[in-house]
Amino acid sequence: MTSLEELSEALAGPPEEAAPRLLGAHLVSEVDRKTVRLRITEVEAYKGSDDPASHAFGGRTTRNESMFRSPGTLYVYRSYGIHNCANTAAGPEGIGWGILLRGGHLVEGEGIVRRRRGRRDNLTNGPGKVCQALGIDISHNGLDLLQSGSEIRLEPGSPAELIMATPRIGISRARERAWRFIEATAVSV
Repeated sequence: MTSLEELSEALAGPPEEAAPRLLGAHLVSEVDRKTVRLRITEVEAYKGSDDPASHAFGGRTTRNESMFRSPGTLYVYRSYGIHNCANTAAGPEGIGWGILLRGGHLVEGEGIVRRRRGRRDNLTNGPGKVCQALGIDISHNGLDLLQSGSEIRLEPGSPAELIMATPRIGISRARERAWRFIEATAVSV
């Protein structure tokens, strides 16, 4: 994708179609005035009321409200009370579809990420690690990822050339859906 308009259009469709289109886009964070840039290499699609694994399956709540907003709205939640996880809303506003940002390849800000993560390797190969690396927390829930001046935002990148679809992981329901998408040539730091 070469423009924000293309990113916006990609996110407007069903999440199982939109998710693989996000591969290769950049997730940029300027939290605490420190720039970290990640090339998205792994995502998972969640389809609201049609998907028992989705946070929106039971309808709109205070917790999942951001999933029901316009495509590109950041939805941040705590997983097991330990890790923050970041999603982008997808599909029509009001429907509750989303895409979990599971992993990526670090493009910029490695020193910042190492300090935030307290590690030298395996920095961005998991949804909790992505949030910690980019400084994403619950206070960022509801941000517009498609707004150019946003502290956390999506930016165009070069599309993935080879994409693998696998069953989603880390869930207990609807595991058989091959809605986890990975850039096959990617290696996370």
